[in-house]
Amino acid sequence: MAYLAAAVIVVGIIGLLNLILTFGVIRRLREHTVRLTAVEAGHGHSDQIMLGAGSTVAPFQAVTEDGVTVTRDGLTGRTLVAFFSPDCTPCRERMPQFIRYAAEHPGGRDHVVGVVVSDRDAAGEYVAALTPVARVVVESDGGPLCTAFGVQGFPAIGLIDESGVVTASGSLIEDLSAPVAG
Repeated sequence: MAYLAAAVIVVGIIGLLNLILTFGVIRRLREHTVRLTAVEAGHGHSDQIMLGAGSTVAPFQAVTEDGVTVTRDGLTGRTLVAFFSPDCTPCRERMPQFIRYAAEHPGGRDHVVGVVVSDRDAAGEYVAALTPVARVVVESDGGPLCTAFGVQGFPAIGLIDESGVVTASGSLIEDLSAPVAG
């Protein structure tokens, strides 16, 4: 009888310990979900998503889907640059707003560069959406534009002056402090 009572107590303690550990795991998973969501949305505690204001873009050379060569020294006026990845949920969500913003950007398509970071097969939908408002480059992660702009995540959006200096950057249109001229 004493063995039975001891066994019930041990099973009860093990069950209680299991319940406490389960609640701890659930709490940690919720914390991680909040952190991952913030990082995916570009609001994490990590460094800038790309070069920050005042930084100079490294020299680069890339060829657009139209066969035009784009270089840092070839940028004239204020240029809007954006990096998107087809594997990125926030990219898909923010693409329409970027397209509207780019359509109103001074200088038009010649002053907007859209970079799709992907292989060509997966980039088609993004290339088609961006082509009316931007010169579009498709490159792999770590390609010349990603490297020159110090891209750390997606979407990454920036304004660059004619000398290749970043005037504003972030993952949201709102991060670009300079308003669009109408």
